[in-house]
Amino acid sequence: MEIPNTWAPLMLSAVRDAVLYTESLLNSETIRDRSDYEEHHLQLTQFLEYLKSEYKSIEDEVGLPLDKIL
Repeated sequence: MEIPNTWAPLMLSAVRDAVLYTESLLNSETIRDRSDYEEHHLQLTQFLEYLKSEYKSIEDEVGLPLDKIL
C-alpha cells in the first residue's frame, strides 16, 4: 500500500492518539474485561513503532521531523 507523504504525519499522529487513549482507558475503572484492550494496545504500539521506522525513510521528503509530530 502506498501512503501519500502528506498523509504520513496525520497517520502517525492518529495512531499515537489512539495509543494514548487506550492507555487512559486501561488506567480507568470503566472497563470490565481488560484483556481485549490490552491486546489492542499492544497492537497499536507495535503499529506505531512500525510507522515511526517507515516515516524515518521519508522524513526529508515530507519536511517535518518525527519529533515535531510526536
